[in-house]
Amino acid sequence: MASIEELRAERLKKLTALQDSGKSGFPAISRRTHELSDVIRNFASLAEDSVQVIVAGRVMSSRGQGALIFIDLYDGSAKLQAVIKLPESGEEAHEFYTKYVDTGDFIEVTGTLFTTKSGQESVLVSNISMLSKALLPLPDKYHGLQDEEIRMRERYLDILTNVELRELFEKKAKFWEVVRKFLKENKFLEVETPTIEVTTGGAEARPFKTYHNDFDLNVFMRISVGELWQKRLMAAGFPRTFEIGRTYRNEGSSPDHLQEFTNCEFYMSYADYEAGMTLVQELYRTIAKEVFGTTTFTTRGHTFDLSEPWGQIDYREEILKQTGIDINKADDQEIKDKLASLKVKYDGNNRERLTDTLWKYCRKNIAGPAFLINHPLLVAPLSKENTDATGKGNGTAQIFQPILAGSELGRGYSELNDPIDQRKRFEKQQELLAGGDEEAMMADWEFVEMLEHGMPPTCGYGFGERLFAFFMDKPIREVTMFPLVKPKP
Repeated sequence: MASIEELRAERLKKLTALQDSGKSGFPAISRRTHELSDVIRNFASLAEDSVQVIVAGRVMSSRGQGALIFIDLYDGSAKLQAVIKLPESGEEAHEFYTKYVDTGDFIEVTGTLFTTKSGQESVLVSNISMLSKALLPLPDKYHGLQDEEIRMRERYLDILTNVELRELFEKKAKFWEVVRKFLKENKFLEVETPTIEVTTGGAEARPFKTYHNDFDLNVFMRISVGELWQKRLMAAGFPRTFEIGRTYRNEGSSPDHLQEFTNCEFYMSYADYEAGMTLVQELYRTIAKEVFGTTTFTTRGHTFDLSEPWGQIDYREEILKQTGIDINKADDQEIKDKLASLKVKYDGNNRERLTDTLWKYCRKNIAGPAFLINHPLLVAPLSKENTDATGKGNGTAQIFQPILAGSELGRGYSELNDPIDQRKRFEKQQELLAGGDEEAMMADWEFVEMLEHGMPPTCGYGFGERLFAFFMDKPIREVTMFPLVKPKP
């Protein structure tokens, strides 16, 4: 079996021979008259009228030899069989193909349509020209790319040779299309906010740091889709906004986490977290029906049906039920001892991290659909506090998170709009940062100044492409077109 280097050398010889004959291996233009999908859709009428078509595509495979050659062409819209048949096709077309063309090349063929004896709709070739000469071969059509690293590094070949993967990314595009359509139909304005920030407001995560040469300033890649900016737009008078965009978190990889991913966040004024739950439930059901054609999914070992009533799970009560720990009464050491007995690893020793880790142990046992509510205020520095009948805070946040297949797949709040309270919470986050918690939220004092000018009651919500990965029951890396890979050594 020839090596890659030998195959490349042979193809280079063909390219040189083609160029020596006065033809280009990489012309700038194609004379194509029809996409292959158009040909297939209108095949009967085009064939009946003996219309001459010019089609183009990549040679995916070929078979036969001598006077009869069958070629599978693919142009991204469909596949079509091209047939070289002597004497009908002519010696020139036959010689061009056998002398210069390999599997993987992009070619242009001229011909008329006919149906083979086996019933295969085809184009009978009368002329061939090269559009782009491939110097390296395609993967084996039966096995494709098997090595995980090569699949991710040569993703273009993975997508080209894997029909299911192409369909997945088409479905993912529809996923975001449905989200965008749903929000616009609910009177949300699509906006764009900065991806480079002076402070990484809106979430708790370790950021990517970079440097702004012109301003002589250290800056960060955003870790949320403009949360603090969209809230400014609430103050500016826009009643409802949303953004779909890339976010960056300099943290570890897992089946559910990458360092770069797409998120959506929306904000609606004069609404609280209960209104948010109603809208999100409708949004998720709409995505399920329009993108996947079902509301029932089996993923991560759980089965759930989004059409069923969504329950509500109390953060403190669920932890108490599953672990016996009352987070309102237990001290830090008791939580550490419980995590140790459960064999759960954790980062950080502050109360927020310990409490959050305990909850993450519990969530994996919940299939959903349900909303997690009543989080400790400590883990929700941008949320309003729940109050009793007298207006006194009870230490829990007006926050909600959909729980599906043992994971939170989104997060929303009744957004905090009290500037005095917000300042205190930012100061607490500053203490956590100073204590070594790299995921604590940075303070944005200009945001506090905005709140002092006044922001209406607002519900905000964010979710990402991890929801799509869960619906597909795949790791998030698998539903990312070009995940980051280390350079070749």
